[in-house]
Amino acid sequence: MTETIFAPATAPGRAALAVVRVSGPATRAAVEALAGGVPSPRQASLRKLRTAEGVLIDEALVLWFEGPASYTGENCAEFHVHGGLAVVDALVEALSATGLRLAEPGEFTRRAFQNGKLDLAQAEAVADLIDAETTAQARQALDQLGGGLSRRYDGWREALIEALAVLEAAVDFPDEDLPEDVAARARPPLRTLAAELDAALADAHRGRRVREGFRIALVGAPNAGKSSLLNALSGRDAAIVTATPGTTRDVIEVPLVLAGYKALLADTAGVRETDEAIEAEGVRRARAWAADADLRVWVVDSHASDGSWRYALDLVQPGDVCVLNKIDLARSLDGGRALEVAAERSVEVLEVSLKAGGAEAVLALLSDRVVTALSAAEFPAATRLRHAESLRDAAERVGRALAQSEPELAAEDVRLAARALERVSGRVDPEQVLDRVFSSFCIGK
Repeated sequence: MTETIFAPATAPGRAALAVVRVSGPATRAAVEALAGGVPSPRQASLRKLRTAEGVLIDEALVLWFEGPASYTGENCAEFHVHGGLAVVDALVEALSATGLRLAEPGEFTRRAFQNGKLDLAQAEAVADLIDAETTAQARQALDQLGGGLSRRYDGWREALIEALAVLEAAVDFPDEDLPEDVAARARPPLRTLAAELDAALADAHRGRRVREGFRIALVGAPNAGKSSLLNALSGRDAAIVTATPGTTRDVIEVPLVLAGYKALLADTAGVRETDEAIEAEGVRRARAWAADADLRVWVVDSHASDGSWRYALDLVQPGDVCVLNKIDLARSLDGGRALEVAAERSVEVLEVSLKAGGAEAVLALLSDRVVTALSAAEFPAATRLRHAESLRDAAERVGRALAQSEPELAAEDVRLAARALERVSGRVDPEQVLDRVFSSFCIGK
């Protein structure tokens, strides 16, 4: 028998209110024991909560949700009590005394998934919405919770069912009066689906970056102004700034919100040749972080003349940004050469003086870049790595099905593609395939 669980649904600490939730078959008995009776479903009722010994816990609002019309699909209840720690602790002890068990992390949502109230993608969206730090993260999670992502996968599943129905007809009913090219009719929808899956895979990175943060690496030679730029963009002294080259030895990460999107800005060690072991490790980490970043900001000292700007040149990629710093000073030959190389490599250049407030222009440019990279007309079809893996598997299977000459083999690949999508959105019912076969071809007339 399913255990009845409970847990505080609000964060611990001093607050005006706290909510404790209960779910499971013994919920009614627990509410009756503590509140003296069960309120009408979905109507808040003011009740005195008492222990089994009659000791008053609190005067609270009690809500009753009768399954399956509840979040978990089971009988549920909520106790809205005053937020003092003593009150919450007393209620938790009283619920434990009735035989209820403290819920494990995510167990309420897991029961909602198991009872068919949410699919797996929607369950993941609940966690994403709770963890959302930006408006973009919240919008993406709400769309996924509302079934937006699941509907996309269901559409692809429908296309697979259509193709599988045609292939199954050719395999299982060869003696029926079917068109000779019946198996070939599966190819057009599969080609369309293959293109859609490929497009979704190409866009998969966007959803993960909305959730996890757009990664921006500040790279360049020592003393180019990377740490000063990090401090100016973050609005605090996150990195130590000195005139001594090699001050930054490790990657310093600072989260930012740019135009409503989460970004992760990293100040990296100045890239140069060095025999000093600690600094060399810092350079290695700088290169590794920059290689995995979504955008690299190449900071160049326009006044320097030692050629050190070249050391970070191999990290810069087309589409990156070059911040030519210290334009309030006379430009050197190195600064001019850096401008030429940036143009050759299709790197956007922004000439600033950080001392004169040039960070505002950098902030505006980075915000535009993040919006361009992460915004689109619709939300992505993958917000987690497992979604992308399932999409990749499905795309590969559809590609194999199109390459098969035998309908039996093509049908198996289509089934495996559907199974890959099931890992995100649900199951393909074999009866649905048979329904399509009979309705389309009137088998057995």
